[in-house]
Amino acid sequence: MSNNANDLTPLLENIETEARKSIGRGKVADYIPALARVPRDRFGMAVCAVDGTEFVTGDADSCFSIQSISKVFTLELALKMVGSAALWKRVGREPSGNAFNSLVQLESEQGLPRNPFINAGALVVTDAITARTVSPVLALLGSVRRYAARQDIYIDEEVARSEAEHGHRNAAIAHLLKAQGNLNAKVEDVLSVYYRQCAIAMSCRDVARAFLPLAAGGRQPRTGEKLMTPLRAKRINSLLLTCGLYDGVGNFAFRVGIPAKSGVGGGIAAVIPGKYAICVWSPELDELGNSLAGTRALELFARKTRLSIF
Repeated sequence: MSNNANDLTPLLENIETEARKSIGRGKVADYIPALARVPRDRFGMAVCAVDGTEFVTGDADSCFSIQSISKVFTLELALKMVGSAALWKRVGREPSGNAFNSLVQLESEQGLPRNPFINAGALVVTDAITARTVSPVLALLGSVRRYAARQDIYIDEEVARSEAEHGHRNAAIAHLLKAQGNLNAKVEDVLSVYYRQCAIAMSCRDVARAFLPLAAGGRQPRTGEKLMTPLRAKRINSLLLTCGLYDGVGNFAFRVGIPAKSGVGGGIAAVIPGKYAICVWSPELDELGNSLAGTRALELFARKTRLSIF
């Protein structure tokens, strides 16, 4: 806990009290059995400032399955490996307006996913790194560790197996992409990497640290390492704002007003450029697959600090 005048800890504790009132109104992601067993009353929140200061409340140091939050790390790695021009020929940059695991739009738009954060787009991004390196999982895990400035971040293999055993819809999306000529590696290889990237386990503190480069113009303040250009950070933040919460992105922008990426493990990572990276975790989801209490917590944070990008 910080003792300076800008200590956010009391604010976060107050937000936790308020946000916990939403617990009991949502539903955990029970279509992945390993996630269904997570206690639904967990709540954690971490805020990391661009000067390296950190503030936490609740279960902020408990690891959870980051799920689709991982898509941000995979996107950045793919952009490094294949370049912007090549990747954006294969995936769009527009909001989908449909569920994150929809096949309908992919079929009607001839295999070009709307954006890199819906499952179809994420599979194309995963394919880009799978086709580029013999050890895509190790490359991704190494990248995440650099972003979080922590070397013991790991993959929860139980969650990965659970996803693989029940990932029929993702398999259908991957096969449709392959049939439409937008998957280069073997379907089985892409799915294996995808399930394992979604099963990366991190705490709120880890995720907030890993998102700091997006708040700090591409630099990791904890190490001083430049991990991406300011332009790339800006462009990824723009995608988070317009596509990061699937078909709930408009309502989230209206209520909260900051770039963010959710995952069905109950995590939401958010960025206030030039100021903070934030992660909140609460396993119960709303009807669109976004953390119910997590969304409420970020809404309260933006309102009480009067910080948003608008």
